Amino acid sequence: MGGGTYCSTTRLLRSEAKGYTTKSTQEIFTAQNINSAMSPFGINVRESRDSVEHPNSLAIVLALDETGSMGTVPHYLVKEGLPLMMDSIIKSGIADPQVLFLGIGDHECDQAPLQVGQFESSDELLDKWLTDLYLEGHGGGNAGESYMLAWYFAAHHTAIDCFEKRLQKGVLITIGDEPVLPHVPANFLKNLMGPGQYENYSSQKLLDEAREKYDVYHIHVRETGSGSRQSVMDGWRQLLVDNLLIAERRTDVARLVVEAVCESAEIDNVQHVTAPVQPAETMML
Repeated sequence: MGGGTYCSTTRLLRSEAKGYTTKSTQEIFTAQNINSAMSPFGINVRESRDSVEHPNSLAIVLALDETGSMGTVPHYLVKEGLPLMMDSIIKSGIADPQVLFLGIGDHECDQAPLQVGQFESSDELLDKWLTDLYLEGHGGGNAGESYMLAWYFAAHHTAIDCFEKRLQKGVLITIGDEPVLPHVPANFLKNLMGPGQYENYSSQKLLDEAREKYDVYHIHVRETGSGSRQSVMDGWRQLLVDNLLIAERRTDVARLVVEAVCESAEIDNVQHVTAPVQPAETMML
């Protein structure tokens, strides 16, 4: 995966044709259960690879909380955030970003606590994986979500050329409004991923493993009831220190993703695109 390029003009035309800017969350995210192509069961590896088209790939994992009110974040990304994010990353000097979308739920009570796309570069395929997410919308009353599944998957089931060839870490960003649950048992991972050797993991251990080849960030969304709790932010600050980023509202998410990616890539001159590129009259979708 990872072929194709991100074209802002084509993406804007597709957005207009599909009504992304006017449709509700439910009208865009129509899945009633997990898409079989996004099931983690049986996945060995997701790859971010260099190519002639993309010789300096940078792996970016965006893990989106799809429980409760957090479905508003994927909706914002489809409406406007994703093209602004991609344009800003590219204009800041990262020519070959490859983005993998994950959906994150609650492994203690949800049917689909982990959903997995592919590393992609093109506007069409990024839209496809994002809008294929199943917004289960549940979560539980257990004071947390399973953000550590993103750390587990990135550490154990991704292969990324930016690190393997150039020792440049990828970027892994979880986005949500809850604490991370403290542990995940081996029997759950076996049922989730398929046959193999597993162990009982603490979230801290999975975070440490993910950090071996990714710079790990969390964007905490404050505009919900849970997100407004200082104790939740304090818990994340203890885990991630300066790599905790606070979004006062969901519309801050794209900007914070860009800042995290550019910080990881040691780019100082961050270029924030704040309005979509307007299509030429003769451009065809």
